[in-house]
Amino acid sequence: MQQADRLHDIQEYYFAHKLREVRDLIEAGNPIINLGIGNPDLPPPISVIEAMEKGIKDLSKHGYQPYKGIPAFRKAIAAFYSKNYKVTINAEAEILPLAGSKEGIMHISMAYLNNGDAVLVPNPGYTTYTSVTKLMGAKPIYYNLKKKNNWFPDFDELEKQDLTKVKIMWVNYPNMPTGAEASYELFRKLIVFAKKHKILVINDNPYSFILTQKPLSILAIEGAKEVALELNSLSKSFNIAGWRVGMLLGAKKHIDNVIKVKSNMDSGMFYSLQEGAIAALQLNSKWFYKLNKTYSKRRKIVWKIIDRLGYTYDKNTVGLFVWAKLPNDSNSKEATNYLLQEKHIFATPGSIFGTNGEAYLRFSLCVSENDLKEVLRRVSI
Repeated sequence: MQQADRLHDIQEYYFAHKLREVRDLIEAGNPIINLGIGNPDLPPPISVIEAMEKGIKDLSKHGYQPYKGIPAFRKAIAAFYSKNYKVTINAEAEILPLAGSKEGIMHISMAYLNNGDAVLVPNPGYTTYTSVTKLMGAKPIYYNLKKKNNWFPDFDELEKQDLTKVKIMWVNYPNMPTGAEASYELFRKLIVFAKKHKILVINDNPYSFILTQKPLSILAIEGAKEVALELNSLSKSFNIAGWRVGMLLGAKKHIDNVIKVKSNMDSGMFYSLQEGAIAALQLNSKWFYKLNKTYSKRRKIVWKIIDRLGYTYDKNTVGLFVWAKLPNDSNSKEATNYLLQEKHIFATPGSIFGTNGEAYLRFSLCVSENDLKEVLRRVSI
C-alpha cells in the first residue's frame, strides 16, 4: 500500500525521532538531561486540578460537549483577554476552544488553503507551520527573521516578494525559538501589511506570560479582527501541556469557517478539562509571579551554562527558552550531538527551525534547578 502523495515531502516531527535516540541512550545507562523541549515540569495550580476533579465526578457531564465549548469556558476566555490583553472578545461568536494550538494550525489551514496557494512562514519558526502548509498542498514562502531586526519581519523585503497567491501569514510572538518580544508597533505594521495584500495573519501566542512584563495580543490593534486571528494555549502558562487546552480568537466569520472543519474532526472538549481551564483563567497575577520567579532562577543558571560553553545570548528575551549563538557559525546539529554524546545533555539544534536558525542552540527552562546545576558542572569539566 503506497503512502499518500502529500507525505512525500513531510518528515517525522524532529522531536519524535530525536527523543527516541535520547531514550535509547538513557536505557543504555547514560544520565541524559533533556534541555531540548518546552514541556513544563512544574505542577498545575491545585485549584485547577480540584476543578477538573469536580468536573469528572459530575456523572451527567461525560457525554459529548458543544463544539464551541461550554458557555462558561468561553466567557472565562473573554474575561481573561479583557483583563490581561485589554481586548474585547465576544464570548458567543469570537472564541473557539481547541485541543492545543497545533490543532488550530491544522484547522485554520484546512479552512483557508487550496492546492497551489502560498503561505508566509517565519525563518526561523515553528516547524508545524511548514509541515501543515505542505500537507494542504500549499507552498511555504519563508520570510527572514534576523537578529539585526530584533527577529522581526523585514517589511521592505516582504514587499519585494510575489505575494499574489499568499493567503495566510504565520507569526509567533513572543517568538519561539528566539525569545523576541513583540511591540504594538510591530503588530500595527502586520495589520497594515495584511490588509494591503488581503492576507490572513495569525499570531501564535502561547508564551505571553512566561518571563514577560506585559502580555500583548495582535487583536488589541484597531481593525485587527478584519484580517487577524490569534491562537493561544494554557499549556505553558498553567503547566497543563498534556491536557491539550487551547483557543482560537477572532472575527465570527473566521471562527465559523474553522468550525466547519473542527466539527467534522472531533466531538468537543471533555467537560472536566473545560472546568479546569476555567479555574486556571480565573487565577490572579500571583500565579504568574510565582511561576516566573522559578523560571527566572533557572534562566540565570542556563546563562551560566551557555557562558561556560563559550556561546552568546541576549538577556532581553522572554519565554521558555534561551536562544544561544554558537561561535564561528558552528554547525548546530554537530553541537547538539557533541553535547549529547560527550556531556549527556540534549539541547535543540537551531537549524530545525530554518536556515536562519543555523549556528544556534535552543535551551529549555523546563528543567529543575538541581538538574541545571548538574549540567553546569558537566560543562565546567
